[in-house]
Amino acid sequence: MSAPQAPKGHGIAARAEATAQMAASAARLAREARAAARTRSLLALGATLIQRHAPGPQLRFDLRGQAAGQFRIDAAGRPAIRYNADLMARHEEAFLAQTVPHEVAHYLAYLRYGRAIRPHGPQWQALMRGLGADPRRCHDFDVSDLSARRLQRYPYHCRCAEHELTSIRHRRTLRGATYLCRACGEALRPGPRPAHNAENG
Repeated sequence: MSAPQAPKGHGIAARAEATAQMAASAARLAREARAAARTRSLLALGATLIQRHAPGPQLRFDLRGQAAGQFRIDAAGRPAIRYNADLMARHEEAFLAQTVPHEVAHYLAYLRYGRAIRPHGPQWQALMRGLGADPRRCHDFDVSDLSARRLQRYPYHCRCAEHELTSIRHRRTLRGATYLCRACGEALRPGPRPAHNAENG
């Protein structure tokens, strides 16, 4: 007895879906390749701006939510640039023109000045201009249908003020990372600021 065969329409639909998935995957890989090439090109230009070698950081396309890009240093001191693949797919031309140099400028600023500068301060702004981009802090992509990532915050303090660290930075401190107060330069300590320090501050 022969096995029942699936309706012809079902097979056609399955093949069409598989073809669409392959096309979407190929388009995604092509976008990532263009973003990587743009990143490498800006790194080469940036090396001349900061007058030192700029080895490529790790590139990842796993950022979610409303942020277009992110530059970060992990607990082991390894730099990485993360791109939001969803926003890049929607606004690729503007993404390559603005988001990619934005994050590359953060990386170059880190190589040239370390962590002792403001993230979007004059050094970063000068590097953005040197890369041929407008030094804007935030993108203007439509993210009305994307949910913002909400992070839990933890209280920290130094001798002069109270601070809040996101759950990401809190976990990094548990692994040995240190964050400094930009006002007094003291390492942040977990928990609310003691009452006697607040009174004397």
